[in-house]
Amino acid sequence: MDILIVGGSGMIGASTALHLRERGNAVTVAARRPLDEDSPVRDFPALLGDYTEQTFTTAQLAPFDAIVFAAGQDVRHMPRDTDAATFWERTQSRGVPQFAALAKQAGVGRFVQVGSYYHHLHPELAATVPYIAARQAADEGARALADEDFAVCTLNPPSILGAISGVSARRYRRLFAWAAGEVPDIPDFAPPGGSNYMSARSLAQSIAGAVERGESGHAYLIGDQNLTFRDYFQMLVDAAGGGRTIDERDEEHPLLPDSMIVQGRGNTMFYEPDAAETALLGYDRDDCARAIAEMAQVVRSAAE
Repeated sequence: MDILIVGGSGMIGASTALHLRERGNAVTVAARRPLDEDSPVRDFPALLGDYTEQTFTTAQLAPFDAIVFAAGQDVRHMPRDTDAATFWERTQSRGVPQFAALAKQAGVGRFVQVGSYYHHLHPELAATVPYIAARQAADEGARALADEDFAVCTLNPPSILGAISGVSARRYRRLFAWAAGEVPDIPDFAPPGGSNYMSARSLAQSIAGAVERGESGHAYLIGDQNLTFRDYFQMLVDAAGGGRTIDERDEEHPLLPDSMIVQGRGNTMFYEPDAAETALLGYDRDDCARAIAEMAQVVRSAAE
């Protein structure tokens, strides 16, 4: 199958590109700029463009049997001094369905969108959190385009654990330096609350399953392990060889500020994914500890 991965140079997209190619597919990565020399997908065919600026054309998309959209942006990507409403409209609520419509016009047969779990698990949050409302609109807007010739489904995953060489590894350098005990000015506690977590490998497996077997028009809530933030921080410390115990404290933490806890500090986003859907998509469970250990190695290698 000829597959285009939008956001293919990012951590999720690159992990998916490698997995899909291992399964025998011809994979092209779409990115906004040329791939870095240290990118794990630097040898893949690349299509440069920006879906938020509507630079892709039907002629560019027409050769592909399927498109995986893994470029949805979140609060980490919003530049300072940017109007939030405009940003979410361009990158989510309008931008994603508009790109899906272009894929449909180009004759692409399957479209798999990687969304987010917030609105799927707690749709009421969309009434008060603009980011969640935009994610919901992107999800529903893309799936509304589904018909007998254009199969569309959405995967709504939780927090993803993974890192690749390059920008991704550098982003986690401070986190793992703290976990290893090398940044003593950052305190050893975790805020209350927690989330479901999932490895990038498990997500890539679920994307492959959705491309091959996903039900058109359906949104899948996927995930792996429910971890408190204290559990998550402790796993980071253990993977980095930090040799200490992390406590919980009801305070904002510099490595997990309140702005990054969309559901609010002290709240959890725990759930158990549907067993039948998990089997249909065919992804691994209980993979978080392995993923964090792999992240530690990727970050360590990048610093050498």
